[in-house]
Amino acid sequence: MLKTLFVILTLFSSAVCAQKVSTVLISIDGFRWDYIEKHDAKNIAKLASTGVRATKMWPQYPSKTFPNHLSIVTGLKPLNHGIVDNYFCDKQREACYKMGMGKVDSTWIAGIPLWNLVKMHGHKSAAYFWPESDARVNGMTPDYYYHYSKKADYKNRLNQIHNWLKLPKAQRPLFVASYFSLVDSKGHEFGPDHDETKKAVQYVDSLIGDFVNELAKDDIKINLVLVSDHGMAEVLPEKSVFIDELEIPKGWMIKNSGTRLSLYSYHDKNLDISALEEKLKDKAKGRFEVLSKSRKIQLHGGTSPRIGDIILQAKAPIVFMQQGKHSYYGTHGYEITDDMAAFFVAQGPAFKSGVSVKQASNLEVYPTLAHIMGLKPLNQLDSKGENLLKLVRQ
Repeated sequence: MLKTLFVILTLFSSAVCAQKVSTVLISIDGFRWDYIEKHDAKNIAKLASTGVRATKMWPQYPSKTFPNHLSIVTGLKPLNHGIVDNYFCDKQREACYKMGMGKVDSTWIAGIPLWNLVKMHGHKSAAYFWPESDARVNGMTPDYYYHYSKKADYKNRLNQIHNWLKLPKAQRPLFVASYFSLVDSKGHEFGPDHDETKKAVQYVDSLIGDFVNELAKDDIKINLVLVSDHGMAEVLPEKSVFIDELEIPKGWMIKNSGTRLSLYSYHDKNLDISALEEKLKDKAKGRFEVLSKSRKIQLHGGTSPRIGDIILQAKAPIVFMQQGKHSYYGTHGYEITDDMAAFFVAQGPAFKSGVSVKQASNLEVYPTLAHIMGLKPLNQLDSKGENLLKLVRQ
């Protein structure tokens, strides 16, 4: 009896202690798992050595920005939170989604984002940009948030987070999310190995270092968690498949380009799916795969009216491109391979020191952060956090 009481009190004490410091989650879009060493990110490397790291954090399929950012903050697979690609259609709704559409219609999104979970437990939350952080999911938004602007100064973002963390306890957010796109942008434009991508990595790394130092000057302790949504692979533009050469008949709705094409027939129920699939298989010539029904189910983890009737999956380093569009040298959205792997680094009172795991799923971020903040998830999640929880102090 006494032993049981001791365990309960210890767990309660741990939860209370965890709530004394805020958790700050920063996503560095397109930061591949090996960029810390490859591009000499000294400050992030220091955080990893004094804190914890999952060397490879596996994204969800497709390895695109919006599906994976929503998976990170909901703990759900894309099929379950609803954002199955950056652009897609829903054959039942007879409507299509594009990035950021949750701002005007949040019914596209399911689940309870971390910033809402925090509010539901009576605490403040904040987001200085995160895909769909301005969407009124569950009828609410973070207490403090900004509508996305790619031009917003990166240093100002971190300064605002710093200011939030200096607020009196009653106004201070327990959880803050933020998002940086620079590394992804340069990775697309120049490729993962280019010096411009390295410069972007080192610039963001320097900002993280400055942020940590400024917090230390003010004696502000936080649990700092750095993640990315996916990695980056080299593209050879001269091998591109031009969409026009596929001769897709009129009536088909084509969504996305790059690594993946989704074709929808909902505007014309009489379109022959099987005939087009066979035609596209003849045109593939090893450059892309026409996903079979079973393959679509395997990759997505199930079925949904939001999954295309036909999906063409390019094979690296090939992409689908529209004639006349500007070439680029890096991308993501391929099947989940090493090049698509993201990263996870964390440091703070809730985390162990100098400990790492080889791999984890990005679905583990949600239950892990909920745990360190002393919050109970209020819905069924797609992960229990078994790998990342090994990095947390007991």
